[in-house]
Amino acid sequence: QVKRNVYDLTSIPVRHQLWEGWPPSATDDSMTLAASGLTFPCHRLTVGRRSSPVQTREQSEEQCTDVHMVSDSDGDDFEDATEFGVDDGEMFGVASSALRKSPMMPENAENEGDALLQFTAEFSSRYGDCHPVYFIGSLEAAFQEAFYGKARDRKLLAIYLHHDESVLTNVFCSQMLCAESIVSYLSQNFITWAWDMTKEANRARFLTMCTRHFGSVVAQTIRTQKTDQFPLFLIIMGKRSSNEVLNVIQGNTTVDELMMRLMAAMEIFSAQQQEDIKDEDEREARENVKREQDEAYRISLEADRAKREAQEREMAEQFRLEQIRKEQEEEREAIRLSLEQSLPPEPKEESTESVSKLRIRTPSGEFFERRFLASSKLQVVFDFVASKGYPWEEYKLLGTFPRRDVTQLDPNKSLLEVKLYPQETLFLEAKE
Repeated sequence: QVKRNVYDLTSIPVRHQLWEGWPPSATDDSMTLAASGLTFPCHRLTVGRRSSPVQTREQSEEQCTDVHMVSDSDGDDFEDATEFGVDDGEMFGVASSALRKSPMMPENAENEGDALLQFTAEFSSRYGDCHPVYFIGSLEAAFQEAFYGKARDRKLLAIYLHHDESVLTNVFCSQMLCAESIVSYLSQNFITWAWDMTKEANRARFLTMCTRHFGSVVAQTIRTQKTDQFPLFLIIMGKRSSNEVLNVIQGNTTVDELMMRLMAAMEIFSAQQQEDIKDEDEREARENVKREQDEAYRISLEADRAKREAQEREMAEQFRLEQIRKEQEEEREAIRLSLEQSLPPEPKEESTESVSKLRIRTPSGEFFERRFLASSKLQVVFDFVASKGYPWEEYKLLGTFPRRDVTQLDPNKSLLEVKLYPQETLFLEAKE
């Protein structure tokens, strides 16, 4: 597409353009600019004209021969072409056949793209570089290019049907089809495809394609065209259900009439295109609303799912912490019971041995009392306090007079040795 646009500006056909600066990755003419590796936002390219033997031959012919061709409207300027050194037969017959060094298209061409490549090369050789840019590819591919993109990008399809045996062909191609105004208008608004009807095999092949794509009526219309009515120019518009032939232009026309009929076809196409654009915009608007609704619904579902998962995680974490707490409580209870069972029996008041009576206040303000033998180790007191749910690892046992931290004393010493005899009031306090 870039190369075709450059052709509009420079009149250098795509096949003769010599470019420098394309990235190495830009190897496929069908890839987009974004994918070709061009530097963004600016990339420098240079283009020139590729020299060819065809150009050299044309330049040589131009130096030797000066033949002026005119349209019907200019016919009054002179009555006889002999004043230019040629007669009518030479102008339309001999001169034309002299230019035709090879057929426009190979007979029984297997590949339409290859056939169009030869057609374009031979057309340039005969009529010069200023000519319509022919689409290289099958007729189906030309349909795809013209009709099946977005509505704003669609174009009309112009099919040029060439015939070397028609006396009108040389004039039509050189005077009208290669006119700069026609070339420019076709480039901007049409996809142009061509076929050579000279050989019977190629003619039959096109009529088969024509029947398949346009119907038997159009095919019969073309079939009944006589040789001297060629070349033909078919203007095709793509519609929702079928492809419509808007106009069949015969070779006996003028530049002005050709332009008028092209413009008339464009008016019909533009009206249809505006309707298609409106329908497409409305459809895209509906699809956008649906996509937005679907996206909002998806986001809502995602939020609900995330919220549900967060709740599940929170519940799982609570359950895990609860399990840990229960296990810790069970472990503490088991330790408490073990300590409670391991305590020596409480001595009776009437015991003959020395007995120490301890009164212990809990952090909540409650008191519990117990008698211990004065000879018992301080560890027994710690175990007793732990059996009540206050392990000495978490709580400290404080004396009153003097104030001291009993848990800091040697647990292997007796109550008598640590002066917890004959009685003492102690306070439990949580460690920091």
